[in-house]
Amino acid sequence: MIRDEDSMSAVLNRLRRAQGQLAGVIAMIEQGRDCKDVVTQLAAVSRALDRAGFKIVASGLRDCITGTSATGTAPLTESELEKLFLALA
Repeated sequence: MIRDEDSMSAVLNRLRRAQGQLAGVIAMIEQGRDCKDVVTQLAAVSRALDRAGFKIVASGLRDCITGTSATGTAPLTESELEKLFLALA
């Protein structure tokens, strides 16, 4: 997956931030907060998850293409890479 420690740290920070934001969204809904505020925060969670996903793809792209994955899996085909990118779009 991600071998570079800096990239892994950045991804984990983004995921932790998204986790906190999601907990905030849940609390907002439970408190009956305004729909606009809830949707705004939910969009922030979505962006944080997207950024984490893009960072994972960017960091692991070389390994995916060359097949040097730490798990020993075969390199992804062009079609598989396209599907991976589209899943984040």
